[in-house]
Amino acid sequence: MDFGFILASAASEIFSPTTAAYAMAALGLAVHFGYSGLLNFGQAGFMAVGAYGFAISTLTFGVPFFVGLLVAVVASAIFALLLGIPTLRLRADYLAIVTIAAAEIVRYIVTTNQLTAVTGSANGLAAFEGGFYAMNPFPEGSYFGMNNRDFFIRVVAWALVALCCTLVWLLMRSPWGRVLKGIREDENAVRSLGKNVYAYKMQALIIGGVLGALAGMVFTLPRGSVQPANYGTELTFFLYTCLLLGGMATVLGPVIGAMIFWVVLSLTQGILYGLIESGAVTWLNTVQAGQLRYILVGVALMLLMIFRPQGVFGNKKELAFA
Repeated sequence: MDFGFILASAASEIFSPTTAAYAMAALGLAVHFGYSGLLNFGQAGFMAVGAYGFAISTLTFGVPFFVGLLVAVVASAIFALLLGIPTLRLRADYLAIVTIAAAEIVRYIVTTNQLTAVTGSANGLAAFEGGFYAMNPFPEGSYFGMNNRDFFIRVVAWALVALCCTLVWLLMRSPWGRVLKGIREDENAVRSLGKNVYAYKMQALIIGGVLGALAGMVFTLPRGSVQPANYGTELTFFLYTCLLLGGMATVLGPVIGAMIFWVVLSLTQGILYGLIESGAVTWLNTVQAGQLRYILVGVALMLLMIFRPQGVFGNKKELAFA
């Protein structure tokens, strides 16, 4: 078993575009759940709306990259409005059920055979990333062991993560953010002070959804394709794992949580595959090993919730609302 290769592969996940996408989407959940108390289980739907909004506008209408980016953001805001208008007055558990259903509705809509010409149905869409890579300022060559395309997407992805973290940090330190935290703690008390709780919740839902849409774009660009199977309910649960690992009501927590999540997944997969290939483990095959790594992450998350429920960077005071 080549432990050096396993550790190098796991370390490479720290700054991968996928990790950046998970970090942004989990940051959106921090705005929803950590700061606002909105139990949104449909963040995968926001990611799908962003990814498909960008891909469809690029392939069907041939718009430039930044127009496609704007379409993705606007589409996510509209989706948040459609989702929030009838649901934000519901109790937390009902809101969770509705958001799960909404995300699944989005996924089933894009797989409809009648929309194959637009969404690609179950096969998805591909070859829409050309406009993005056309802006690549890095010439051909090797950059820290990566080609110029891989290096470019990493730079853009993590610059976007840094920008989103800064914006959320500024928002949560503003009077608007303090009202949002008050709603999380006791929305009746905030309502008694004359604040429009419904409007604040809607604004938080839109902001977190836009972060999810941006994450959906970053998630698809390195692959060059968008597949509906990637936006199932389990994606939202993985994002909550990242959020809980780092801390629910923190800015950097979701970022660190996403890094830990992907490093642990890569590390456990590498070790299990190495044990299977060396013959040390004969009762597992590679398919079962891929499933077992999620079980191990689940067990680790359970232990984290028992011994440090506030997450790596969280504060126990932030759990008062839960």
